[in-house]
Amino acid sequence: MPYTPDTNRYTKMQYRRCGNSGVKLSAISLGLWHNFGHVDQLENGSNILKLAFDNGITHFDLANNYGPPPGSAEENFGKLLKRDFSAYRDEMIISTKAGYTMWDGPYGDWGSKKYLVSSLDQSLKRMNLDYVDIFYHHRPDPETPLEETMMALDLIVRQGKALYAGISNYYPEEAALAIAILKELGTPCLIHQPKYSMYERWVEHGLLDLLETEGVGCIPFSPLAQGMLTDKYLKDIPADSRAAKAHGFLQAAQITPEKQQQLLKLNAIAESRGQKLAQMALSWILRDERITSVLVGASKPEQLADSLKCLENIHFNTEELNNIENILSNS
Repeated sequence: MPYTPDTNRYTKMQYRRCGNSGVKLSAISLGLWHNFGHVDQLENGSNILKLAFDNGITHFDLANNYGPPPGSAEENFGKLLKRDFSAYRDEMIISTKAGYTMWDGPYGDWGSKKYLVSSLDQSLKRMNLDYVDIFYHHRPDPETPLEETMMALDLIVRQGKALYAGISNYYPEEAALAIAILKELGTPCLIHQPKYSMYERWVEHGLLDLLETEGVGCIPFSPLAQGMLTDKYLKDIPADSRAAKAHGFLQAAQITPEKQQQLLKLNAIAESRGQKLAQMALSWILRDERITSVLVGASKPEQLADSLKCLENIHFNTEELNNIENILSNS
């Protein structure tokens, strides 16, 4: 049976303007960092994408190295896009990135024009697309002049291979320079994608103010601190969790008894708000109007459905915010 989206999908979602641009993004965006590689079940990925689109999620975020193996998330997304969503391409914002190691040799990493242009050409082939909506530089390159990297983004937009340019993992000083260069080139920076959660707060020290001043959107990734801000770790470390895997970003050693006590206290606030801990963690980010959207991942449709419920209550009273700060300050 061909996929037919929910006709009420756009009444289910909140949309926020991305900086000073003409673009609005769904308040929740779907990240394909995990769960869409060749090691994963394609039909499970299909079900996640359909649930997302049925609920008004229009933004799908990828990168050249997502998988595993690298490139496979784009390949699988391309297959599903062609099979299920080809009639709805113009209703989607599709983004990808380059900046981490992708192939051997001196041209397969970082931020040279050679790497960025070549990488996007490969990404477009993998996804069977003529263009992406947003192309990001994934991380600053300490050796390549920032002007060269930004000129590559400008070139890519002028070539029509991307509609907008973005940056990711740039600290405030670097971001300010990148935004200024892009503005001078005539291709404004649309959006910045930083790591931000209750446990990762560096964006509050200058970056959010900068983005607001410059009219640049903000879309945080890892809002649940790689799954720590969920109810998975309130008592122990489940055998199938990320923390139980030896090579994951979240390590078992990070789930200390003190951290679990902290999570239990945060969970109590979430319950008083009628939310799960993960839902509150997402709402806590979205409470700030400078945030355009928040990226969530999902290993199964039910997990995404759970995350979407955060939109039912994104407002916090002063007492709740103060209590959260007191708990986090004792980490």
